[in-house]
Amino acid sequence: MTHAEHAPTDHYYVPHHSHWPIVASISLFILMYGGATLLNGGSKGILLLGLTLLLITIFGWFGTVIREGEKGMYSDQVDRSFRWGMIWFIFSEVMFFAAFFGALFYARSYSVPWLGGESDHGLVTHGMLWPKYEADWPTNGPADIGGFFAPMHAWGLPALNTLILLSSGVTITLAHWGLIEGNRPKLIKWLAATVALGILFLFLQATEYHEAYKHLNLTLGSGIYGSTFFMLTGFHGLHVTIGAIILTVILFRSMAGHFTLERHFAFEAAAWYWHFVDVVWLGLFIFVYWM
Repeated sequence: MTHAEHAPTDHYYVPHHSHWPIVASISLFILMYGGATLLNGGSKGILLLGLTLLLITIFGWFGTVIREGEKGMYSDQVDRSFRWGMIWFIFSEVMFFAAFFGALFYARSYSVPWLGGESDHGLVTHGMLWPKYEADWPTNGPADIGGFFAPMHAWGLPALNTLILLSSGVTITLAHWGLIEGNRPKLIKWLAATVALGILFLFLQATEYHEAYKHLNLTLGSGIYGSTFFMLTGFHGLHVTIGAIILTVILFRSMAGHFTLERHFAFEAAAWYWHFVDVVWLGLFIFVYWM
């Protein structure tokens, strides 16, 4: 089939026998075993081997899917399957972050006030164990775990990063419009701008972490505030990193002439993921930095 052709709408493509699933299983097992070994004082060689095999699997498997898509082997039904798969994946990511937001909400609204004696639940605990503890937020707990720290203020790098990430949501939309209009230079230009903004966001977040550790004494060991702060912002930073890598691949594919008005789900999936990252950051900025 040529690039412009695609499978009939009533045909569902069944992949041929592939070695990638078993390679992925082996690489994930080695990665898990290597991580456990490292945590128990072992060397990092096994972990690096598992990571290398996993990266090879990702490049190989995704490359196979890209080649099949460019050959027109996927029908409309397969395209719908891809879309539903991406929707459920993003939903699972929403639930992942909801768990950490829930932990933050519970700590701020229930645990800390109870420890401060603000309800019947905390009167005994407060009176017998920590009678001098005041339920203020941010806090590192009644025992001042990790020592004194200063919280991260919203109106500095976090506000700038918010502007950057919201701007990247605009640039990815402009790139999508370029694809729909058949304007490939516009697609490539705004997609490259989105990748650049994502990298800039990560650089500023790394700068923020350096500031937190070196000057604010804010670490993962700084009680409930430090742990929730770094868990939420750290996992979000990981998702931005993954999103930036995905968009970079989409950028290279766009430069190679991939995607048409009728067939561009890979671009849409990357855009959905990036918008999800934007929305999560808005929640982080409001509930972690601002409030």
